[in-house]
Formats: sequence, structure tokens, C-alpha cells
Amino acid sequence: MFYISDYKSYIRQNNIKFIRPVFVDILGRMLDFTIPVEKFDDFIANGAGFDGSSIEGFARTEESDLRFVPDLKTFIALPWEYEGVHENWREAIVFGTIEDSKGRAYEGDTRYFLKKVIEQYLDIGAPKFGAELEFFVFSDRGAPHPIDNGGYFRSGLYGEIRKEAALLLNKMNINIGSDHHEVAPSQHEINLEYTDALTMADRIIVAKYIIKKMARKYGLYASFMPKPIKNVNGNGMHVHISLWKNDENIFYDSTTKSLSQTARFYIGGLLHYAKDIQAALNQWINSYKRLQPDYEAPTYITWGYHDRGAYIRIPDAKTPQSTRIELRSPDPACNPYLAFALIHIAGIAGIEEELEPPDPFDLDPAEFSGVSLPPPKTARLSPTLGAALHHFKHSTLIKGALPPHIYNNFIQNKELECLEFNKTITNYEIKKYYPIL
Repeated sequence: MFYISDYKSYIRQNNIKFIRPVFVDILGRMLDFTIPVEKFDDFIANGAGFDGSSIEGFARTEESDLRFVPDLKTFIALPWEYEGVHENWREAIVFGTIEDSKGRAYEGDTRYFLKKVIEQYLDIGAPKFGAELEFFVFSDRGAPHPIDNGGYFRSGLYGEIRKEAALLLNKMNINIGSDHHEVAPSQHEINLEYTDALTMADRIIVAKYIIKKMARKYGLYASFMPKPIKNVNGNGMHVHISLWKNDENIFYDSTTKSLSQTARFYIGGLLHYAKDIQAALNQWINSYKRLQPDYEAPTYITWGYHDRGAYIRIPDAKTPQSTRIELRSPDPACNPYLAFALIHIAGIAGIEEELEPPDPFDLDPAEFSGVSLPPPKTARLSPTLGAALHHFKHSTLIKGALPPHIYNNFIQNKELECLEFNKTITNYEIKKYYPIL
């Protein structure tokens, strides 16, 4: 049961002087402001107002008066103390819901949208998500200059940034499965252990913030840009998904001791609607520089057990609880609330429409006969943001699922990005054409 006195005691014990409401814009970028702890009672009772019209893609001028209503289950102190000239203090963060001036849930709030999507399909099951956060650590924020020549699990520098970030996240009850150097020079990964989908989206926002803060402490810069360096692997955010009902993982079939029919239909939905949801999973022009052959990123809409270039991979599971699917196309620059909501909508559509997936592209080792597999006879993911946006814009699934404000503002924002990029003269064009034309 919730008691205000418990929070007040926590505030006193942790020397919390400010409360920081945290939310995201349409594109998933973290936004926050602070209120003094003396306003705690009023904040709990009435929320905190702010001007939404100044936030890109969030609200029109005529609906600018918005209000943040805290979800106190997410209230937790940041795990460090700020040192001022005369005072030291700590801050607590809290996620919540955005309301309009009439007290209604705001249509542009992607966190609320994810929450409603989860609630809508609870009769089928509740999704749990895990996430592999990949990022680069560079010498400065001005340009992506690598600082080591490490590779997968080896020879990297500044693993201390991962360790400190992991320790701080653990203090915030965010469980870390593992951390390691990734394939590319200066590339790292921290794995967030699975939890319910809404909490995982919150944790991704917090983890990215803390990782960037730790890098700054070392005089370095952490980047979640999908492809900051050509000819090396980019940053992915592989998402591990399972579906639960009555405390049981319904992606597991106890009779066959393998994927259940429910899991197969969920996979079928993700494959069938892959192009429809892609713009939300890979929402930047740069995202499509990562989705290229030979860099362990998916290009074909396939699924299987071993190919790390597949769209969906089925990891080895030692227990019924760990049975899951791994969706490998998302990158860490997406809006996790919007991405998770559309992933779940596509998977649920697969269950409701009984979309049986094709045979996996690769076989389980126990079934493999040594026969060479044919190339995948399947569709490719969209190669550019413009192509992905076309499918997103004309998808019946997307139109039927998204609130009009999110649908329209996301499309307008992304179309503007494509237009601006197409008008930009790149270094490639100067190098390629200027000397000869």
C-alpha cells in the first residue's frame, strides 16, 4: 500500500532536496525539470505544470498547458550527491503521465500509449522485455574518434565506465545482466535484465542518461548514435521478448519443451508487420547506415536460431522462464515507449490473426543434417528512412493503433528530417564530385 509518509522518510534519509520529473518527447529524447522538495505535497496532489509548445513535436500552441502527474512507483533517488559551492544535495527522479488542461491523458504521451497497449492485451498476456544497450565511447563530442582498438570481449579501454554505470544502476534497482566490450573499436554493451515492458522503457531512458554522465566524468563522450563510424558495426539495441500470464511464460511449451504456438504466432506477426513498424524501431536517417550486410545487423526479414544477422533470433534457453525471442533490428536511438508498443501490437496481431511464420532460415543443431541452406526467399527491411516511413504512413495496423497526435507528429517530424537531409551537401559529395565536375 502507498503511504506518503514512506516517501517523506525516504526523502529525509537520502538528503533529497529536489524532485526531477522525467519524460520524453515524441522522438524519445529525455526531458526533465526540477521542483524543490518543499513542494512535494502539492506535486503529489496536483502534479506539475509545464509549457508543451516549446517541445518539438509534442504540443501545439493552443494546447501548450500540460501537466506532469507522477507515477510514484518509479520514484527513486539518483545515486550520487551534487556538490555546490556552499551546499551538497541529492535529487530523486520520477516518471509519470502527461495530462492536458482538462485533466485528460495527453494524446502525445508515448509512455501512456505503451501503458494502454499493455493493458489492452492483458487477457492474452503481459509482455516482458530485456535490452542490450550498445554504445560508443569517444574522446570528445565534436567528432567520433575511437580511443581503443578492442574487439568483442577483448582489449578495450574504459571498461570502468561500464562498471561505474552498472553499479549506479544497481543502486537504483535496475538489474544488469552483464557488460563487455563490443565488436567495434571503442564500442561497449550493457545488458538490462528483463522486466515488464513499461519499466524496461523507463530503465533504458535512465541507463542512457547515467552512461553519458559517467563518460563525461572521465572527460569522454558516450554516443548511442546507430552508426557513427563507417566500415564497423553500429549500435543496436537487441530486444528480448517473452509473454506472461498467471506467472507463467506462455512462449514456452511444456509438452515440446520449446517455443509455444503462441510464440510462433507472435513471431509471425513481427515478421508480417516488420516494414510497418520499422520507422519506429529505426527512426533516424543514420539508423539505416547500420542495417547493412556483414555487420551483424538484420537486412532480411528472417528468423532462426543462430544467424546473428537475422531479424529475429531464438536464443538458447535453459529454463521455461528464459524462453524468449530476440528482435535484433531496434537501435538505442529509438523512442523505447513507442517502439515497444508497436512491437507488442505487431506480435499480438500475429496471435489474433494466427500468422504462422515460415520455416526458420537456420535449423536447430539437433536437427541440422549438414545440407547447405538456400538463401532466404523473403522480403528485405526498408533500406532508408524514407522507404520505412512510406510503409509506416500507409499501414492499416499503424493507423488503427496510434493516437492521431503521435501518428501525425511522428510522420511530420520524420518527413522534415528526410527533406533537410536531401538538401544537405555531404562530405561524400564534395569528395566524390567536386574534383571532377
